[in-house]
Amino acid sequence: MTPSLILGIESSCDETAVALVRSDRTIVAQRVASQDAAHRPFGGVVPELAARSHVEVLTPMVAAVLADGGVRLADVDAIAATAGPGLIGGVMIGLVTAKALAFAAGKPLIAVNHLEGHALSPRLIDPALAFPYLLLLVSGGHSQLLAVDGVGQYRRLATTIDDAAGEAFDKVAKLLGLGFPGGPAVERAAAGGDAARFPLPRPLVGSGDPNFSFAGLKSAVLRARDGVAAFGARDAVDLAASFQAAAVECLVDRTARAIAAMPGATALVVAGGVAANGAVRAALAATAAAHALPFIAPPPWLCTDNAAMIAWAAAERLAAGFAADGLDAVARPRWPLDPAAEPVRGAGVKA
Repeated sequence: MTPSLILGIESSCDETAVALVRSDRTIVAQRVASQDAAHRPFGGVVPELAARSHVEVLTPMVAAVLADGGVRLADVDAIAATAGPGLIGGVMIGLVTAKALAFAAGKPLIAVNHLEGHALSPRLIDPALAFPYLLLLVSGGHSQLLAVDGVGQYRRLATTIDDAAGEAFDKVAKLLGLGFPGGPAVERAAAGGDAARFPLPRPLVGSGDPNFSFAGLKSAVLRARDGVAAFGARDAVDLAASFQAAAVECLVDRTARAIAAMPGATALVVAGGVAANGAVRAALAATAAAHALPFIAPPPWLCTDNAAMIAWAAAERLAAGFAADGLDAVARPRWPLDPAAEPVRGAGVKA
């Protein structure tokens, strides 16, 4: 059977991405356009700027990726795009572009949940990864532990009750003047810092509550910064290291609790932008080893927003027998992977 060829589009935040992926796990071509330079002066993503950039670069990128892959739009078997969750302007631009291409070429449209893209991305690079596995999904907008029982089958075991881990990394980078994007900036600074210098809290560590909380840790960093007279570069490096150590301990503690709650898991998997952090990966690998579980982490480029994971999620959905979506598929700013999960105190829309 000839592998299907999927064109994927990702535009849920501040990176425009297009990829061609075959159902045999071959990444035929891909491109990512970063917006870091546009958002750096603001210390964070400006939704309107992000949307304008997607409009400017997406159509040329589609043409470029098709050329890179040596194929025409007519050669593609399906067209997939992130339909949420994310910044609604960017999501709409990517989804409308995919609809136009699908309509013009007479191809099926697959509206992909961005989180499902992350959840299934490890299977793109590891054919042996079998369901069910335990997933720690950590990004700028989400911190969740999920039982991945199959394609389209997700059980939320824990979520954040306030800030996501990636959001905390970004805010701490801004508090310490480390630059943008925040997550990598904190990791770079922490590498040269004294993680024991600032005693910071570990919210919910050791508690019976299965969820995450990072708002208090972020506030503690602010208090620690303001408590140092003439706060300078050395202080920022040490505080970054102290923060990262605390955040990693929170992630590890909550993950170990979830491992105990899911004895049938085939592996511990981490995905999402924060999964690109080396300290996070190393600590989770040790946690998995301590529980005799395989540890799977996609390469860093596949952890951050990309279109290969969107195309792959579409390929997985088609192989599992899910129907294509109509041209009336809607863009969603919020789209939980487990809509049946009980609301969590304080989590609000981040549940």
